[in-house]
Amino acid sequence: MKLSRQFTVLGSAVFCVVIFSLYLMLDRGHFDHPKSPRREGTFPKGQLSILQEKIDHLERLLAENNEIISNIRDSVINLSESVKDGQKNPEAINFSQGSVSELFPSASVLLAVDSEDCLFSSKSGSHGSGVQMLDIYDILPFDNPDGGVWKQGFDITYNENEWDSEPLQVFVVPHSHNDPGWLKTFDDYFRDQTQHILNNMIIKLQEDNRRKFMWSEVSYFSKWWEGIDSQKRDAVKRLLKDGQFEIVTGGWVMPDEASPHYFALIDQLIEGHQWLEKNLEVKPKSGWAIDPFGHSPTMAYLLKRTGFSNMLIQRVHYSVKKYFATQKTLEFFWRQNWDLGSSTDILCHMMPFYSYDVPHTCGPDPKICCQFDFKRLPGGRVSCPWRVPPEAIHAGNVQHRAWIILDQYRKKSKLFRTKVLLAPLGDDFRYSESSEWDQQYQNYQKLFDYMNSHPEWHVKAQFGTLSDYFEALRKESNLGEKSSNSFFPVLSGDFFTYADRDHHYWSGYFTSRPFYKRLDRVLESYLRAAEILYSLALVQSSKSEKMSGFPSVDNYKLLTEARRNLGLFQHHDAITGTAKDWVVVDYGTRYLLIYNPVEQERFSVVSVNVNSPRVKILSPLGKPVTVQISAVWDGATTVSHEAYQISFVAHLPPLGLGVYQLLEIQSSEAVLADYNIYLRNSRQEKPDRLFKIKEMQNSVDNIILENTYMKLWFSGMSGLLEKINTKEDGKNHQMKVEFAWYGTTSNRDKSGAYLFLPDGDAKPYIFTDPPTIRVAYGRIFSEVVCFFHHVTHTMRLYKVQGLEGQSVEVSNIVDIRGEYNRELAMRISSDINSENKFYTDLNGYQIQPRLTMSKLPLQANIYPMTTMAYIQDAGIRLTLHSAQSLGVASLKNGQLEVIMDRRLMQDDNRGLGQGVQDNKITANAFRLLLERRHGIDKASVSFPSLLSHMTSSFLNHPIIPMTTYADSGVPEMLNTFSPLMSSMPCDMHIVNLRTIQSKVDIEPSDEAALILHRKGFDCRFSNRNMGLLCSTTQGKVKVHKLFNKFKVESLTPTSLSLMHSPPDARNISEISMSSMEINTFRIRLR
Repeated sequence: MKLSRQFTVLGSAVFCVVIFSLYLMLDRGHFDHPKSPRREGTFPKGQLSILQEKIDHLERLLAENNEIISNIRDSVINLSESVKDGQKNPEAINFSQGSVSELFPSASVLLAVDSEDCLFSSKSGSHGSGVQMLDIYDILPFDNPDGGVWKQGFDITYNENEWDSEPLQVFVVPHSHNDPGWLKTFDDYFRDQTQHILNNMIIKLQEDNRRKFMWSEVSYFSKWWEGIDSQKRDAVKRLLKDGQFEIVTGGWVMPDEASPHYFALIDQLIEGHQWLEKNLEVKPKSGWAIDPFGHSPTMAYLLKRTGFSNMLIQRVHYSVKKYFATQKTLEFFWRQNWDLGSSTDILCHMMPFYSYDVPHTCGPDPKICCQFDFKRLPGGRVSCPWRVPPEAIHAGNVQHRAWIILDQYRKKSKLFRTKVLLAPLGDDFRYSESSEWDQQYQNYQKLFDYMNSHPEWHVKAQFGTLSDYFEALRKESNLGEKSSNSFFPVLSGDFFTYADRDHHYWSGYFTSRPFYKRLDRVLESYLRAAEILYSLALVQSSKSEKMSGFPSVDNYKLLTEARRNLGLFQHHDAITGTAKDWVVVDYGTRYLLIYNPVEQERFSVVSVNVNSPRVKILSPLGKPVTVQISAVWDGATTVSHEAYQISFVAHLPPLGLGVYQLLEIQSSEAVLADYNIYLRNSRQEKPDRLFKIKEMQNSVDNIILENTYMKLWFSGMSGLLEKINTKEDGKNHQMKVEFAWYGTTSNRDKSGAYLFLPDGDAKPYIFTDPPTIRVAYGRIFSEVVCFFHHVTHTMRLYKVQGLEGQSVEVSNIVDIRGEYNRELAMRISSDINSENKFYTDLNGYQIQPRLTMSKLPLQANIYPMTTMAYIQDAGIRLTLHSAQSLGVASLKNGQLEVIMDRRLMQDDNRGLGQGVQDNKITANAFRLLLERRHGIDKASVSFPSLLSHMTSSFLNHPIIPMTTYADSGVPEMLNTFSPLMSSMPCDMHIVNLRTIQSKVDIEPSDEAALILHRKGFDCRFSNRNMGLLCSTTQGKVKVHKLFNKFKVESLTPTSLSLMHSPPDARNISEISMSSMEINTFRIRLR
């Protein structure tokens, strides 16, 4: 077959990646999202000049990348013209459509689900996995009494003879937390601080082999590594080998754990671990997450499957920390809610106090601990806020000072079950000056020497790394590296929503800067598509010497840059996106190349803009397809005659594409959409010459849309949804959509980039004049568009059989740029008896049940939603699917509420120093799915249905249309490209097919990482008429039946990030996966 389509698609996809990457490079330093105490808003003084520099730099990069893309296209054309095996394959699977009846799957399709596949969800949650965080939240009073020197805790006492039989082991762990962009840009931080930290590290660690140091962020480390000589590189390797220097987690960044999708979390782990393997030949062993604002079990699962045995977390609600401290459960095995055994257990250490800085890590009294942060010695630039400075250690005071800090170590150790103690020693961008290394290491060594020379004190103190600590902990608790025992409790659940003090809940950042949160998801989708297409094109290009013109190395470098930019975006101070829909103004005859990034066969509606209504679309087999022509509008009521929107249903193979011809003809047979416009006290300018537009002056009659599956009623006054009728059972369901405003409290502490501190319940969004409402009725879809002052709200119903017709597409274009301390929410009120319980996803990977608690303030009942949230009762489930991460709540029975944007005029005193005032016009995209169900979920676990999983997949991986002229010089292309033999099972998702980097340079190897996720699903839903063109197979896939036209030369299991291979790893002929698992395989195709 000819390759021109593959390479054309690849070039276009990589181009999209490049553009988004450049956009991120411009913006990543100038928006900073919520962080530990900290972040964001308008440009501070001096930033405008930096912005101008960035714009100039962007222009240069665009010029360079335009040249690269031009070279890619030339290479594609030259390559394609040299290919001799260009015959069309008449035996290929026919994914083309001819007559209209072939556009849609049969309405009577019954989804084939293997009965064994339903057992997992019914068994999950029944094994009693120890401590459940939902139960903890239920019993905690969430009061905040004064705990004394440990304000959020309690007074700690001990007997001095407690360590007589077994001494206290203290590991002081020096570290420096380096944010890749927060108050400065990534490059500015590197220039001013990070490079000096690492340069000093080489010098100072070599001065004394008892010194230790720890690092996490590979993004910074790799940049530093590129600029140092071989002598320094050798020194780093020696320090790593000797255990003086350790890299923990080893991801590209320390990611946020609320907003990112698991695709991005995995991708940045792989990027970091692959870099470490290639350059340092080291494999991190433990996770270190001191600064994400709340913690997700998804991250614990990913680290476990990466091969880690241990992890550490810090930002957990202060009431939870206090409770865990009283129970001595600050160290526990974190297990996934759905785990039927213990295979996901990972040993987790929760830091007990307020922060990870030095005053809050040696013990419960920050006034004393601050005196042992020797950077704050008198005469320096920083001091202790408690006004008692540190003292340099010398012979005259060492006994007294050692005893003081030992008292803190002992008190802290009383919160844990062993006599092994971790005392981190660091903070943000610490150790950038040579003097601090001397101050900290020399003074602490004097303290250690004195303590260790007095056996009657029963303490052994030393510098250590995180691995040193966990090794000692496991040894004392008789815990093997892989096994777990009853010494530590087992815990399941998550640690959202985080509060660091009082009612200061960090639920604002779930929504802050939604424009960038949407953009992040778009970039993920494009990057994944480009990765998969690149991997397949690379294999195909290696089959013939005539294809040597394929720019594999240049393209791989572009992919690597995109991976790393996406990784930077996941940092807990960055991820905060939408991009406009892909649009093309067509003229003449073009090819539409439509790519399906989903691994199942797919019917999807394609919409593109053209410059003429006289169009005809030919399927890949050359047959006309049904087309709906809709108006493109200049405002609410004015039709543009410069562009028209055409929509049709494309039938696409899994991970494949179809080539459709778009022709301009003399008279079109396409079906025009009709319009009703509801006006208040105004009239439309004049009738349109093409479209039938009916003016509904002052009408208040209900607006009705319907398709095969449902009927929707909208208010004739507001245009907002009021009721849904499900045709399968004939039942009506109240489903009222409305908007609401939140303000901020009048107290001194107000909402900011991190914190949500509302002034009470939301106020209804009241419009002084009723909105203009525009209703479209079409062959492919109908929609209602409401034009409010701050939001343009659209509900679209696709009139097609199959998956896209079974949910309602919702979009909001939000503009609150003129508001003052306000936040806009969309609320859906239903007659579902949800009983103060709702469900949100975590990172697009799993579902976490939530309880709305009256004992908590409103802001505590807001939770992160990455891809979906739902409410349900015994008979119905309502799911809001989301194409961007936002904050969500269910504050009343039967309600779902999502906060769409926030504009805040002040800092929230978390370090950022500014509010959130750089709002953009932001498009949010959702799908609303109503499903019949039967049965009640167990308290701790819930799963989406297969239909819900596929709806989310379609929303977050939309089809990618690309275009080329028919006479552009590109040789004739295949009508379809089908890389898979058939659809993957419905519950199987190809997370990525990621070409592995060569160990020589930034160029591709002949292997790829095939990452698969088998989704857990709930079978208690109607499976008739779902339109899913797939089945389930108990998680089994025959390797030789996986790819079409590609032979699997080898497929071997590996750990999630490719760091480890099982000792018995061998080439496998069948993939077999358990539900919920994510597995990575090294694959070689030919």
